[in-house]
Amino acid sequence: MEYFEYDLAAAAQLRWQGPKTSKQVVPQAALSLPVKASSANPSNGAIGVKQTPTLKWGAGEAAASHQVYFGTNKDAVKDADTGSPEYKGTRDLGSERYDPGKLDWDTTYYWRIDEVNNVNPDSPWTGNLWSFTTANFLVVDDFESYNDLDPADPESNRIFNAWIDGYDDPANGSLVGYDTPPFAEQTIVHGGNQSMPLYYDNSVGYSEAALTLTYPRDWTENGVNTLTIWFRGISDNAAETLYVALNGSAVVSHDNPNAAQINEWTRWNIDLQAFADQGVNLANVNTITLGLGNKNNPLAGGSGMMYFDDIRLYPPPEPEPAP
Repeated sequence: MEYFEYDLAAAAQLRWQGPKTSKQVVPQAALSLPVKASSANPSNGAIGVKQTPTLKWGAGEAAASHQVYFGTNKDAVKDADTGSPEYKGTRDLGSERYDPGKLDWDTTYYWRIDEVNNVNPDSPWTGNLWSFTTANFLVVDDFESYNDLDPADPESNRIFNAWIDGYDDPANGSLVGYDTPPFAEQTIVHGGNQSMPLYYDNSVGYSEAALTLTYPRDWTENGVNTLTIWFRGISDNAAETLYVALNGSAVVSHDNPNAAQINEWTRWNIDLQAFADQGVNLANVNTITLGLGNKNNPLAGGSGMMYFDDIRLYPPPEPEPAP
């Protein structure tokens, strides 16, 4: 910005205003370097977080390292120092992540990241207190962790590298994700910020994509008995049978033959006993597959686009209290 002072004193001011703030000069603090940790992931106040999260954050402008504080007691985490049990150690600059291990169900956790630079007299910069609450269900995939980073980047997690489609298999007509970034769907979503787009072309017989599981693989944990999948089709899709398979062979099909043409988000509940009856050891589930067509008897068919989101495992509902 440039301004010209000709005769009398001149001045320039930068002001802001908002729904709850009258127009005022922007305070100096808002124009200072962002020295605190930021960009909490899980986001502050998030609910339904999976029980095996990796906490991530953005480094402060002057940080040389990070002190991590984590626990279930809000005040203890807020007031903790390096001698407290809530202190979980130091992370080097460039390693803005912390793995707390497997967490309890339906529990609120608090965390704080202090930024440290021993050559700066203002160090350490005490971080904001963040929180999240774990889910009362198991998250198989919420599609939130996928990104568009180059495969050479150690942080790369492209959706089609996790959900293996038919790109290299001429007998499988599926393609996961888009050709250009963002590869995941970011507008047509059920929950969060992303869902999985799956294109199917059953001229080759069937179309499917499979995810190899790391956690959860024990589908009996906390008594879960129902697999829930949210899906959405397009009205002019070809009416191909929608199915899910576990461990590559145990198949359950949706009871609506026109499910692929439903153009609103639809919850599909599947009793896990349907897979157990086909010989699946529910305590050791290796893969989950989403597909369209007839997996066991492929027949040439049509094409379309499907969207999937929020694949979860739920325990039986709590019984109603006696009157």
